[in-house]
Amino acid sequence: MIASFFKSILLIELFMVGAEALSMGYYIMSCPFADQIVTDTVNEALSKDPTLAAGLLRLHFHDCFVQGCDASVLIDSTKDNTAEKDSPANLSLRGYEVIDRAKKLIEEQCPGVVSCADIVALAARDAVFWAGGPYYDIPKGRKDGRRSKIEDTINLPAPTLNSSALMKLFWQHGFNAQELVALSGAHTLGAARCGNFKQRLSNFDAVNDVDPTLDSSFAKSLSRACAAGDNAEVPFDRTRNAFDRAYFWALQSGMGVLATDQTLFGDPQTRRVVNGYAMNDAMFFFDFQQAVTKMGLLDVKEGNRGRFERIAGE
Repeated sequence: MIASFFKSILLIELFMVGAEALSMGYYIMSCPFADQIVTDTVNEALSKDPTLAAGLLRLHFHDCFVQGCDASVLIDSTKDNTAEKDSPANLSLRGYEVIDRAKKLIEEQCPGVVSCADIVALAARDAVFWAGGPYYDIPKGRKDGRRSKIEDTINLPAPTLNSSALMKLFWQHGFNAQELVALSGAHTLGAARCGNFKQRLSNFDAVNDVDPTLDSSFAKSLSRACAAGDNAEVPFDRTRNAFDRAYFWALQSGMGVLATDQTLFGDPQTRRVVNGYAMNDAMFFFDFQQAVTKMGLLDVKEGNRGRFERIAGE
């Protein structure tokens, strides 16, 4: 555990080399209440709708995996450009109104200081903690990106990828197999739409009608739920609004909803990590907070590569 800890710290420091403008106390003088405003806004929203915890965490992931953590996922399309948020992969994203609310309140206190990219990262952190997960502090000072194009969302993992393809994609962003499983644990929150996994339920391949990695009883329950159509939702695990290890128990039981979930148990390299997290929530929590902090440092914008202007709703 100690060796793993220092390895994680080293990885974060290496990423910080490319993000030297970031710091824990970045807004301590210019906007000291920014953190608290985001936390209060998130807590108020989640008290009304707990399902938004998953939405805010997913928003952060979909931002960082496309051109880095720069809030480009918030930019609206124009007549001359189709933005990231209108990609099929992003149409089900939620939580924009929470980010807008926090940004509005912060602008009233400190106009032109705090980026939307930092607010997205902070909101995800607060959503995880609100749902019972680990609290982690994050360095701040990200700038908001100028580019948002639908074609860039090809970098997002499709729900049909196998473990090899997933590991390759995550490796390209600097993550190893353990970090892939830890970040996939974000699916302990939320639900999947039937359109993203219906191919597992019928005419799966030349030999099997139903994906053989699915528990047969669970496959039948999925089919019943999906009779309502592609937009019907099925929770990733039995505690959809709690950040816990139930997601990994589901994978052990052949009850991973997406192919990208269940494939983690099918590959020996990732199965051992799944089994470890299923037995030890402290291990999962520690590895998740290290991995998600590292994710928050992906290709942050500095200097004239970014801005601090309000970009949501452009």
